[in-house]
Amino acid sequence: MSAILYCGDPHGKFKHILDAAQRMPEAMVVVLGDLELNRPLHDELGAIASRLYFIHGNHDADTEMNWTHLWDSNMAGRNVHGRVETLPDGTRLAGLGGVFRGAVWYPRGPGEAVFRSRDDHAKTTPRQDRWRGGPHRKHWGTIYPDELDHLATLRADVLITHEAPGYHHQGFEILDTLAQCLGVQLLVHGHSHDRLDSSGRWGAQGFKSFGVGLRGITAIDSDGHAEVITPGELDGPRMHRQQFVGNEGESA
Repeated sequence: MSAILYCGDPHGKFKHILDAAQRMPEAMVVVLGDLELNRPLHDELGAIASRLYFIHGNHDADTEMNWTHLWDSNMAGRNVHGRVETLPDGTRLAGLGGVFRGAVWYPRGPGEAVFRSRDDHAKTTPRQDRWRGGPHRKHWGTIYPDELDHLATLRADVLITHEAPGYHHQGFEILDTLAQCLGVQLLVHGHSHDRLDSSGRWGAQGFKSFGVGLRGITAIDSDGHAEVITPGELDGPRMHRQQFVGNEGESA
């Protein structure tokens, strides 16, 4: 696989992505969630539509505007959540958008999933609270167990997630397991708004892992070599966080 531009949570700002894509016209562009679009995706990033892929984040379901500008966009099919997309260079890209939430499933500790799927959740959601026939709109940004179960049956080279995997103090080891089931060489995530060094865990994980900071961009090539194209806005104060201590709750 050739270099791919991995873009950390844009939160409504996209000029830096378009600028980087213009400087590297052969590179595919992958956005790691929390786009928070102020207008439809095809208007915001239509200029790079042919080489853009993304996953959604938790904030992409915060408001009706966020939801419709992403899921109702002409480019909604570029969302690789829950599936594997083969890129033009042959790279198999798997995606898992959204976050874990205790109301559905929080896979730390012994707790069991409350709902296995979005359809199961919708059946218990009061009619007035349903969104497009499913559960409350917020939970379109929530991860369900059946989504991981399906992905785990597939094979890929790269896994992109919104949540961080187990190396991160706010991450989830179940994402390490998913990456191992997929057989990936690389996992790249957003959400935490930082870019911590996880290289000490790569051998035990069996894959390389990278976080991309808030509105940051990292180019990663076929050998897993990473180059920061645009530093994340919070990279400085967050670079020295303790990575390997568990922490509860949703962030970012």
